[in-house]
Amino acid sequence: MADVTETPELSPRNPAHKIVAVAAGEAHTLALSGDGKVYSWGRGTFGRLGNGSQSDEKFPVPIKWDNDGDLGNEKCPKFVGVAAGAYHSLALAGENVSVPRQLDMLVQLNSPRSLGDDSEGKSKNPLKVCAIEAGGMMSLAIDNLGALWMWGNIPQQRSPDDDTFTLISVPDPVPMFDFYGHTVVKVACGNEHVVALVSAGEKHIGDDLVCYTWGNNNHGQLGLGDTESRSHPQAVAQFSEGSAWRAYDVACGSFHTVVLTLKKQPSDTLASVCWTFGLGENGQLGHGTTQSTSLPEPARALPENAYFVSVDCGLLHTSVVSSAGEVWSWGMEKGLGLCPDVSFSGVDHGDAILPLQFSCNGSNFPDPVEVACGAAHTVLVADDGYKLWSWGRGRSGVLGDGKVSDSYSPTMVLWPPLSEDFSDGLNIESKKPKEGGEKTEVDEKLDSAMEEMKLLQSKLSVMERYVSILHGSLFAKPFEESDIPASLIESDSFDVGKAWQGMLEAADGKELRRLEMFYGNMLDGVKDKIMKRKIQEIVREHLQSSSTTQY
Repeated sequence: MADVTETPELSPRNPAHKIVAVAAGEAHTLALSGDGKVYSWGRGTFGRLGNGSQSDEKFPVPIKWDNDGDLGNEKCPKFVGVAAGAYHSLALAGENVSVPRQLDMLVQLNSPRSLGDDSEGKSKNPLKVCAIEAGGMMSLAIDNLGALWMWGNIPQQRSPDDDTFTLISVPDPVPMFDFYGHTVVKVACGNEHVVALVSAGEKHIGDDLVCYTWGNNNHGQLGLGDTESRSHPQAVAQFSEGSAWRAYDVACGSFHTVVLTLKKQPSDTLASVCWTFGLGENGQLGHGTTQSTSLPEPARALPENAYFVSVDCGLLHTSVVSSAGEVWSWGMEKGLGLCPDVSFSGVDHGDAILPLQFSCNGSNFPDPVEVACGAAHTVLVADDGYKLWSWGRGRSGVLGDGKVSDSYSPTMVLWPPLSEDFSDGLNIESKKPKEGGEKTEVDEKLDSAMEEMKLLQSKLSVMERYVSILHGSLFAKPFEESDIPASLIESDSFDVGKAWQGMLEAADGKELRRLEMFYGNMLDGVKDKIMKRKIQEIVREHLQSSSTTQY
């Protein structure tokens, strides 16, 4: 006979709902799910959400696939990457199509890595993009041979005879020949500068990555020790081939740069160092000052033994997350990046010139994956990709919680979206609009139901947050599904007294003392409040009696 006290197995998570990548633009956010779908929310102007309109979205919605264009009636591909610039978005398709429609020019060109090889095998292989990145108003791509392509407002020299730096608007992808014979592994860009991690040799092996920077350098964001702009890549000495540090991740704000490094082998610890340089007037460098710097310096006040799994920069703030789920931000308005026109008042206002830690209801975030910074908001993927948190400026619904207000602490994003799960159980034919684009009565009812469900999900997220705070106060750890009593999972009824007794029986001495302190303080507070109310009533009665007598 089965043990009735055994906790039943919870339903497994749906891998299709797992977030594998996230990106943030000026006021919009992109998320890539495990089933290869891209979702967007926030400001919709310029069509950056890819939902077929320029309207804002307060909750995540799937992007729409244009099957009437050059690709004919080809089905929406499975996407494998996303990137967001200030006002535009990129999505990288997998094997279903060779390259996204916007990059058709790449199909007609050869990779710079293959130009010197005339072998038949390489010339017949189609060029494919394996990574994408976006900055202010530029876009970048790394192909399958490790070559870098750029388009948009990109840094270039004025002419073959004039090496002066300038920005040139390029509508089609152009290859970077400066890294010919090497492999570009990772790249990031700000408003007008680029940073890339490139192999020292032809292929990336071990600790051989070199950090190169180029573009605008008016605030020292290239990390080269001066403020002179470059039209061609130049290696940063601190992260060059002969240095003691191995760079493994990079990020760019508008005018500042962040590089994550590890000690090169041999090293007995996996501890990261976060280096920053460039514009620092809002504390976004984390150096404890508002001074800019043209040479890399470590951000201060970060733990020495932490391994950082992700880093990103906003317009005027920086965020990093460790493998243990610790999240730090610094820069504009306590690291929130709220920008001057959205600053809040109170004792806590002001820029953070040193890293500040953000928590998940008083604890670390579980199983962190990635952090992304928009111009004035931050998004964190954690819980192994199954949950999203956001904070910062909330205009246009960019936080994904159904609101347009700012949030000064992490709040849950509506994830997974409800629309798909809900519509799967409906008759698809009944939802088709009439000819001419007019909505049927069923469409209108469905839209109304979807909005109501989204609001309910938003309220559920708030309740979940409240429960986690209360649970954390009692047990000093975040609330998890495994903490739900078995009796509540098995039936709709719940015996509070029985559950309380069982919890006390299972608690150790330390937990019991914590409960005693918690309820002791609560009881003292209630007694104190009762006493104050009695005094107020006596005084009020006395005043009323005196007033009547005098009259």
